[in-house]
Amino acid sequence: MPTVTFFGATGGVTGSCFLVETAHQRILLDCGLIQGSSREEARNGEPFPFDPASIDGVVLSHAHLDHSGRLPQLVRDGFKGWIHVHKAGRDIVEILLEDAAWLSGKEAKQTSRNNRNRGEDEVEPLFTREDVAICMDRMAPLEYQKLYEILPNVHLKLHDAGHILGSAVVELRTLENGAEKRLVFTGDLGQKGSPLMRDWEPLESADLVLMESTYGDRLHRSRRETEQEIKEILQKAANGRGNVLMPAFAVGRTQELLYLLGKHYKDWGLEGWQIFLDTPLGIRATEIHARHDRYLRPAAADWVRETRFRFPNLRITETAEQSMAINRIQSGAIVIAGSGMCTGGRIRHHFKHQLGRSGTQVIIAGFQAEGTPGRQLVDGAPSITIWGESLRVGAQVHTVGGISAHADQDGLCDWFRGFRLAPAVALVHGEDSARKGLADVLKERFSVDAAVPALGDRLEY
Repeated sequence: MPTVTFFGATGGVTGSCFLVETAHQRILLDCGLIQGSSREEARNGEPFPFDPASIDGVVLSHAHLDHSGRLPQLVRDGFKGWIHVHKAGRDIVEILLEDAAWLSGKEAKQTSRNNRNRGEDEVEPLFTREDVAICMDRMAPLEYQKLYEILPNVHLKLHDAGHILGSAVVELRTLENGAEKRLVFTGDLGQKGSPLMRDWEPLESADLVLMESTYGDRLHRSRRETEQEIKEILQKAANGRGNVLMPAFAVGRTQELLYLLGKHYKDWGLEGWQIFLDTPLGIRATEIHARHDRYLRPAAADWVRETRFRFPNLRITETAEQSMAINRIQSGAIVIAGSGMCTGGRIRHHFKHQLGRSGTQVIIAGFQAEGTPGRQLVDGAPSITIWGESLRVGAQVHTVGGISAHADQDGLCDWFRGFRLAPAVALVHGEDSARKGLADVLKERFSVDAAVPALGDRLEY
C-alpha cells in the first residue's frame, strides 16, 4: 500500500512537505520554508529528513514560499527529477525564489559581518540565485484538468484551488499490483466568491485527503461586510487625518487589494487619496497576473485587461528613495507594502515612522503565523520589535479576515462535501487549535475521524 510521511506543516501553517511512497516511487508534495520566529526559521538550514537524491518527482501545489521555498536546496542537495507545477504558478514561484535568495544572501552577509567582529564563523545563505536558476530548469509547467503520467504508474491531475494564481488541488493516482489509489492534497483552498480568483474546483473521489486547516476553527465575515469595513476604516483615517498601512503578501493579497481599490474608487471616496503600491516583488507579481488573466474570475479578467491593475492616484514606487518619501506624508496616503506577516519588506520602514501615530490605521488582511510581528499586532501587543528596536503601537489595528485567500471552516466543509463517499482525511497546514476545530466538525457533519498527524508520522492509504 502507498504511504505518506508528514515532514512539515503539522501543528503549524508553514513548511509544507509530504513524502508519498509506493513500491517503486517516491514523490514529494511541496517543499516549503518554515516561517515564524527566528528559532523556527533556523530549521530551514538543517539537512532534509530524507535523501533528496532518492526522490523521483516533486509536485508543487502553489508558489507561496511556505510550500516552495526549499526547492532550490532540494535540487542543490541531489534531487534530479522534475518539479510539476501549474504554468502560471511556475512564473510566480520564480520571482518568489529569486527574492528569497536575495534576502537570504543579504542576511547571511550581515550575520557574517557580525560574526567576524566577534571572532565567530561566517554563515552561508540558504540558497543563491544560481541555485534558483538551476531549480527553475527542473520545473515542468502543467495545465488544470489534464491527466499527466509523471512517472511510471503515477498520474497527476491539477484542479484549480482558487487560492492564488496557479494554485492547485493535487490529485495523485498511483497503481500497484493492479490497484489504483488516489491521494488528494488540497494545498491551500481559497474562499468561494473571491472578487479576483476563480472558485475552487470540486473533486468526487479519493482514498486519502491531505486537507489544509488554516482557518479550520473559525468563520470569516462576509465579503459585503468586509468591503464595508474597509470603506469605514478609510473614512476613519480621513476624519483622523492619518494614513492607512496595508501589509500585504506580494502574491494574491496585493492584487486583490488593488482590484478592490480600483473597483470601489468612487464609492470609497478615493479621489483625494494618494495610493502607493510599495512592493517591488508585488509589482512583478501584478505584471504576471495581468499576463495570466485567463485564470482570474471573468469579471476581474475583463477589468485587468482594460486597466492592467492601474487607476487614478495609484503610484508605483520601485526605488527605495520613492518608498522613503512616502513617510513624509502625514495624512491621505494608502500604502500597500510587503511583507504580509510584517517579517520583512518595506512595511517595516513605514511601521518605524507611522506605527506610533494614533491617526494611523493598519489593515491586516491575511493569516499571521505565530511569532511574527503581524501576529503580535493582531493579538493586541502594545509594542513590537523591528531591527532590535521596540516600536510603540499607537495606531489602530484592524483584522479584516473576509478577504482571506483561505477558505474558513464552512468553506472547507463545502469543498469536502463534493466527495461521493467520504475519504480518509489527514489534517495539515493548521495550528493545533484549528486542526482540532476542523476535526470536530468533520466528525459531526460527515462522520469522518480525521487524523491529526505529528511531524514524522507515517500513514498508509
